[in-house]
Amino acid sequence: MKWKELLTPVESMDAEGARKFINEHEEGTYTLLDVRQPGEYETARIPGARLIPLGELSDRLGELDPGKPLIVY
Repeated sequence: MKWKELLTPVESMDAEGARKFINEHEEGTYTLLDVRQPGEYETARIPGARLIPLGELSDRLGELDPGKPLIVY
């Protein structure tokens, strides 16, 4: 996919690593991005997460701040 070319690859982070990162950083200094479908997002989500379904991501990359770390799930 084209959008993958715009992101800097990083190593995967497990759930505990993500939890630790979120707890150690002030909200607003990173973006927590939920790429699931709206129904899944409405059913259960991580507080503070932003929804951009994976199928829409390439068209909505401009909504993301490239200067902030991005945690995607």
